[in-house]
Amino acid sequence: MFILLLLILMPIIAGLTALGWGSRVGRRLLLISVAIVHLLLTAFLWVSRPELTEYGWLGVDDAGLLFLSITSVLFLATSVYTVGYLQQEYSRRHLDTEEGFLFLAKPKAVYVGCMLVFLGAMTGVTLSHHFGLLWVFMEATTLASAPLIYFHRHHRSLEATWKYLLICSVGIALALLGNFLLAVSAKAIGDGNSTLVFSNLLAHAKQLNPVWLKAAFIFMLVGYGTKMGLAPMHSQLPDADSEAPPAVAALLSGALLNCAFLGIFRIHMLCVGNGQAQFSQQLLILLGLVSIGVSATFIIRQRDFRRMLAYSSIEHMGIIALGVGLGGVGVFGAGLHAINHSLTKAALFLVAGNIFTAFDSKFVADVRGLKRALPITAVLWLAGFLSITGSAPFATFLSEFTVLKAALDGGFYVVAALYLGMLGLIFIGMVNNVIPMAQGNPPEFPSDRPRREPLWSVAPSAVLAGVVLLFGLWLPQPVQHVIDNISASVNVQQPMSVAVLEKKP
Repeated sequence: MFILLLLILMPIIAGLTALGWGSRVGRRLLLISVAIVHLLLTAFLWVSRPELTEYGWLGVDDAGLLFLSITSVLFLATSVYTVGYLQQEYSRRHLDTEEGFLFLAKPKAVYVGCMLVFLGAMTGVTLSHHFGLLWVFMEATTLASAPLIYFHRHHRSLEATWKYLLICSVGIALALLGNFLLAVSAKAIGDGNSTLVFSNLLAHAKQLNPVWLKAAFIFMLVGYGTKMGLAPMHSQLPDADSEAPPAVAALLSGALLNCAFLGIFRIHMLCVGNGQAQFSQQLLILLGLVSIGVSATFIIRQRDFRRMLAYSSIEHMGIIALGVGLGGVGVFGAGLHAINHSLTKAALFLVAGNIFTAFDSKFVADVRGLKRALPITAVLWLAGFLSITGSAPFATFLSEFTVLKAALDGGFYVVAALYLGMLGLIFIGMVNNVIPMAQGNPPEFPSDRPRREPLWSVAPSAVLAGVVLLFGLWLPQPVQHVIDNISASVNVQQPMSVAVLEKKP
């Protein structure tokens, strides 16, 4: 239990310390040190995991461990990027002399402090085994990430932050109502153990009141789905991801969306245990397809490459929801896809940050000759494009193909056709943006623009992309075992076809 508390409290305490720390070097060392220690402690949980107790509020199960590991890896990568990014950004924009905000702390201190608190909140989500505690940490992620989105203090940043706070607050309020409904459902247990501890609810899942449980699932699906970016509750995500600093956008899309999905997955497990798997799976399939469809609609005409990446996140959250909804091998595909999408999307947002810094524009039309101006960045940009669109030999190809296989195995032929068609449209939309950016001759850059690619700006993306490529060729046994366990936890008979989508012959 001590190690779980340390994983949560260490970054939070360090973040609060960073807000009042005047030393720039000290804050950088603190950020990197916490990231390294957090990753080491997370790796230790793969070797020695504390036992789950029936009434423990904190615990480590397979789903939590998977998402915690993704979060920890991404935070270390983004921390390395952040150290160089802050120095470059402030030397260019001369923001060190600006007045501070948020408890009179300077922007750098706020950035580092909120990044660390953000890590602690996301860690709390993955380790929470009480639905109420999970809700508290989920709300904390909103409060910690909002100042990060507003970091550049532009009018667009302010609009994105306000929209993010407003919509996420409405979503989290609906999720809270879902918790209340789940508590009402748990009263049917009848032995005085109507607690919201997940392991206890799962052990007594058959005794939960199915009507109230279904209502709880709907509210949590909409509430946490808002934070996850499922359509049509997605509208804050493109603004936040396009205006936040690159490292923050990488964490928002690569880590935070997974944390929101964990809340949905836990209530889905209760529905499966209660015999309501068909109900929850149908809704997951429906929202999954809607999310992919909305993403395809916007990507095909998108000319802002950072917003393009944000809509791509909506697409991939839809794929994950679709995989879990299809059941069977689809759950395995969804778990693997969560890893692949997180690592790839984080790498792409960091690379997009390099492009924006060099060209001072987020529009595709303003970026030309990337392979000549920034050759390493160009290679990573193209590799990330191939990975995020599910091209072999990257692991995203395997996970997307596994979801397709689940649809065909279950007789969801219309779902499979829609899935493939929309993925094809997304590929066309992205290739129309990515390829022109790499081709042609670069413009003449002003003297204050960077003309080289420092190691900190390309190494994190290269490592993340390399891992996705490696997983496409060889999936380590421990990772496969954890995803297998996650799949087994909801391994029920394939659900009936969704009536509004198709009629199974």
